[in-house]
Amino acid sequence: MNNKLAILIPCYNEELTIAKVIKDFQNKLPEAIVYVYDNNSTDNTFKIAKESGATVKKEFRQGKGNVVKSMFREVDADIYVMIDGDDTYPAKFVDSLIDPIVNGEADMVIGDRHSDGSYQDENKRMMHNFGNNLVKILINKLFDTNLQDIMTGYRVFNKKFVKNIPINSKGFEIETEMTLHTLDKNFLIREIPIKYRDRPEGSFSKLNTYSDGLRVLKTILWVFKDYRPLAFFSLLAGFFFVLSSFFGLSVIVEFIYTSKITKIPSAILSVGLMLTSILALFSGFILDTIAKQHRENYELKLTRWIENNTK
Repeated sequence: MNNKLAILIPCYNEELTIAKVIKDFQNKLPEAIVYVYDNNSTDNTFKIAKESGATVKKEFRQGKGNVVKSMFREVDADIYVMIDGDDTYPAKFVDSLIDPIVNGEADMVIGDRHSDGSYQDENKRMMHNFGNNLVKILINKLFDTNLQDIMTGYRVFNKKFVKNIPINSKGFEIETEMTLHTLDKNFLIREIPIKYRDRPEGSFSKLNTYSDGLRVLKTILWVFKDYRPLAFFSLLAGFFFVLSSFFGLSVIVEFIYTSKITKIPSAILSVGLMLTSILALFSGFILDTIAKQHRENYELKLTRWIENNTK
């Protein structure tokens, strides 16, 4: 294989595991360059990574999304392997993740932790499992897919994908954003089952159950609104229509029987809610048209990028 390989490891306070992760991937892919991007660690992550033979850089903007954005901009390769620095993803699976990229069968390959049940067995944080499942169910419904692992940190990409994804996420939503980009822009995606292992003793997750739980709920609303605006605003329109009918029904009944309207506040509220419903519906149509135009423009830009990079 003559492809240039890059191992991308975003890191924050992983001094207990980073040396092992680097060594495992160096042994498995000796021809690859290992890049570690340290995200303001307060321990010895930077020093240990450098001593382990990795190319180490600093990303001062806090958040995994910011780290991945810098990695994708700065690192040049044909195939990119992204892995967390916490030693939860075994290097032995990397060849099976790379193969679909090499064979042109995928633009992004996901290391699926859920199919064999290892993530559920090893990860004892119940709220994290619950949040993962919520996002997975929504995305599968919206895009008519059957993906098993939306938030895995073990992924392989080709250059076309890496150099043509606009990253907006700052934190751990980055995995969800990459999956959505793949589905929405019609990139090829594959899932390969892997084994997951929990962090070693003394190593701690950077996720917070409550704040990241709220972030999951925010992500669900964001996904629905941005990627399926007509469905999202149609539901809002329906909600306000029902409320308008509820408050306006008594006003209509009164007018039919008495030819008078005495419930002025209810009438005003009903009209306001009905106007809101109509505005929501029209907003959905407008945003849906804009989203379609955005996809078309993206396809044209991607075509030009492919032409420029295959000459």
